[in-house]
Amino acid sequence: MSLFKSKTLWIVLGAVVVANLAVFTLADKAGVTDAATMAASADANLVVVALLIGVIWLLTRKRAGVDLGARAPQRRIAGREVAGVLGYAAAGQLVGAGLGRLLGEHPISFHLAGTLYGHQHVTPYEAYVWAGYNFVVYALLPWLYFRQRYTAEQLSLRSSNRRNDLLVILVVMVLESLNELGGLSDAVLHLSPSQLVKGVPTAFGLYFLGSALPTMVLVYSILLPRYRALTRSVPATVVLGGLTYALLHFFEAWTVLSSPAGAAVSIGLLLLQYTGPGMVKSVLTLRTGNAWVHVWAYHAVAPHTLVDTPHVVQIFNIK
Repeated sequence: MSLFKSKTLWIVLGAVVVANLAVFTLADKAGVTDAATMAASADANLVVVALLIGVIWLLTRKRAGVDLGARAPQRRIAGREVAGVLGYAAAGQLVGAGLGRLLGEHPISFHLAGTLYGHQHVTPYEAYVWAGYNFVVYALLPWLYFRQRYTAEQLSLRSSNRRNDLLVILVVMVLESLNELGGLSDAVLHLSPSQLVKGVPTAFGLYFLGSALPTMVLVYSILLPRYRALTRSVPATVVLGGLTYALLHFFEAWTVLSSPAGAAVSIGLLLLQYTGPGMVKSVLTLRTGNAWVHVWAYHAVAPHTLVDTPHVVQIFNIK
C-alpha cells in the first residue's frame, strides 16, 4: 500500500517511539506528575486518531476535492506569512506565560490549567483572563489582519457542502464523545441537573473563546493552506498542522521546563498528547475545506464541554 511507503508516516512513527522513550526513561527524574499514565493514555488515543482519520476519509470520499493550497498566496508570500504567524504565536506564548506568572496565576497557554489533565486550583478571574487573552491574541487580531487581505473562502471559513459537513460533524462528534466518556473521564455524567444546566454553557463558552476559536483561526484557517502550498504534500500538511497545534500548548500548567529532564519529558508528552488530535483537525479541514468543521466535530463539544464541565463547575463553585 502507498500509505506504508510514505516517508512522513515513518517519521511520525519514529517520533512517537522517541517521545515514549524520553517519557518512560526520564519520568522519575523529571518530576512531571503522572507522566507514564499520560503517555500511555496518549499512545492509546493514537489508535483512535487513526480510526477517526479513516472515518473522515470514508465520509468525504464522494465529495469534490478541495485544493487548500490554492487558497494560499504564491509560495514566497506564503512562506513569509507562515514565518510571521509562527513568530507571532511564539511571542504570544511567551507573553502569556509571563503575564500569567505576573498575575500570580498559571502560565497562559492554549489550555486552561487543569484542563483534561491535572488538578490545579483555578479562580474565576484566571479563567476569564485566560479566555480573553487567547481570544484576542490568537483569534481576533490574526483574523482582523488576514481578513483585510483574503476572502472568507481563502481563509476556509465558508462551507462548500453543508450537508456533508453536517454529516462529518455529527459522526465525528458522536464517536469522539464516546471515546472521551469511555476512555478519559465520565465525571460529567455524575453532575447534578443544576450543575449541568449552569456548567455546560459556561464550559462551552469559556473553551470556545479560549481554545476552539484561537485554534481554528490561527492554525486551520491561516496556517494550514500555507503549509499545503509550501510542502505540496497532504501528509506533510497534516503533520505540520498537528505539530503546530501541539506546540501551542508549550506552557501547559503541568509542564516542567526548569530542568533538561523535565523539558524532555514535557515536550515528549506534548507531542504525544496533542499532535494526533491536531492531525485529525488537519484532516477535517483538508477534506472539507471548512475550518469550522473541526470546531464542532472535534473540539468545542468533545472533548472540552464533555470532559471539562466538572472542572468549570469547580472553578465557579456551581451548585
